[in-house]
Amino acid sequence: MLTRRGAWRGRSAVLISGLTVALVVVTVISAGRGQLGVPPAEVAGSIMNRLDGGLEWLLRRIGLEVDLPLGIGPLPSHPQGENTLWLVRFPRVSLAVLVGAALATAGALMQGVFGNPLAEPSIVGVSPGAAVGASFVFVTGVSWLGEWTVPIAAFVTGLLATLLVYALSRAGGRTEVVTLILTGVAVTAVAFAIVAFATFVANPEAREQIVFWQLGSLNGARWPAVAAVAPFVGVGLVVALLSARSLDLLSLGDRTARHLGVHVERLRIVLIVAVAMLVGSGVAFAGVIGFVGLVVPHLVRMVAGPGHRLLLPASALGGAVLLVGADLVARTAIQYADLPLGMLTALVGGPFFFWLLRRTRRRAGGWA
Repeated sequence: MLTRRGAWRGRSAVLISGLTVALVVVTVISAGRGQLGVPPAEVAGSIMNRLDGGLEWLLRRIGLEVDLPLGIGPLPSHPQGENTLWLVRFPRVSLAVLVGAALATAGALMQGVFGNPLAEPSIVGVSPGAAVGASFVFVTGVSWLGEWTVPIAAFVTGLLATLLVYALSRAGGRTEVVTLILTGVAVTAVAFAIVAFATFVANPEAREQIVFWQLGSLNGARWPAVAAVAPFVGVGLVVALLSARSLDLLSLGDRTARHLGVHVERLRIVLIVAVAMLVGSGVAFAGVIGFVGLVVPHLVRMVAGPGHRLLLPASALGGAVLLVGADLVARTAIQYADLPLGMLTALVGGPFFFWLLRRTRRRAGGWA
């Protein structure tokens, strides 16, 4: 007879494997679609060829001469196929994977930290707060830390906005859902007012960059942007995964979690910093992309249950799949046009949020 632990492991393996396969498939398809089409077989052949060359170079560096058979499969037949894939498409797809994983994981963390299903980075002011720091960098032109200036500025202001919402929403020591939403709306309004003022005083180049953020897009993604975002996302994901057990205990209530050895306030502060790191780095280069952190964790929770050991990695994979797919639609739905990515996610996330709000209120007995 299959034990409960065995059933959980089987479900986890199926979910993670399915999402991983879906991510690989949508990545190959997305990389090949565009004005210059590259068939999936040629995309896969190009990837395998690069892996072959990279591994052989690494082995030679450690003194081994091995001829690996990975470089198989057809290469792009178009003369500019390789350049299109590795200079344009793969940086954009890679950034979509990182930003999607970051936003979905941040949403799952915030729902665990605040203890309610409506917490989401764009709803409680994290994304608009991060946009304040990024717009400040573009308006002033400061570049103290090179490629790191924008993500660090976005991280700091996103963190401040999150801490402000958290502090103001904990009236009487509890975080009420309605209080959280209203506080997030207020902080978001102030943040967008600051961004609007920055847009007003900015020069034309900086103004275009700020408008680009407010719409959300991965257009123009390059490998330096991927390299700048990856460390922030990597650290945030590691912190999230290490906190999975503590989040499970926190879901039992603050008092129970404390009796089981969880330092509740310290855990919340650490995870809020991780959320700001995840969201701030994504906003810095992709703009404000809402509702990914709301939709994906809920869909995963419906399949996997509330346990964070599975919810967090599955949400990261699901967010990556969603954003890569949304970006594919954004740049191929209309020929010679690049639709705002934030608009597409809002078209899906807005109705989902309204449905979730109604569902939550009904469970609480607030609506008939």
